Amino acid sequence: MRPSRPFFNLGGTVVKFFAFPLILVVAYAGLFFSGNTSPAIQSLNKNSLLPVTVRYRLVPSESKFIVHADRTGLAWFKGKSHLIAARDFSGEASLSLDALNPASLDMTIKAASLEETSSVFTAPQKATIKKELETIVLETAKYPDITFKSTDVTGTIKNGAFDVKIGGNMTLHGVTQHVVIPATVTVSGDTLRAAGEFSLDRKKFNVNATNAFKGLVKVKHKLRFTFDIIGKRI
Repeated sequence: MRPSRPFFNLGGTVVKFFAFPLILVVAYAGLFFSGNTSPAIQSLNKNSLLPVTVRYRLVPSESKFIVHADRTGLAWFKGKSHLIAARDFSGEASLSLDALNPASLDMTIKAASLEETSSVFTAPQKATIKKELETIVLETAKYPDITFKSTDVTGTIKNGAFDVKIGGNMTLHGVTQHVVIPATVTVSGDTLRAAGEFSLDRKKFNVNATNAFKGLVKVKHKLRFTFDIIGKRI
């Protein structure tokens, strides 16, 4: 009986017919795992390497957000500085636990929740200040919300803390301005904490202020904000 003839010869090594499908499989696998993968596969590989983002809901009952309004004018020494606290706000922060980005912050403060907290004022005086905040300063019936929505976050990570500058759009008294808020952000378990301070010129937001002693005591245009915000992991 005549012996079968090999299918073809590679470098002197006889490769029989059954080896041909194996060559095709190896070649296909090489294409799949090489750098010439399809865009869909490349996108999948790329996305699998992105940092995991964790979301946190802001908790006003455990937080502090204070507006410092200092006195000025010819008789400034007769006036009293204000410490206005925001009692009602909501929002969400998100960040990666091992990278600076992606990160974001959205926050809404109910303007009518702002109230005087300084101990230098009596209870009746605090009630008067709150009424003026609502009707003259913030016009809360017309502009009920103060909002901030981040657009970019920059900074550094050092010793487990994020020292960041949060750029974003703030809407106050119906006016939107881009502001930058410096903050130190730390995470412990399921709790996020962001603390810092920043300043705004109230006139840029068309925010008026009351005065005393026939205008000799006024509130400065520059308002200073301090905050210590707590967020709980969602």
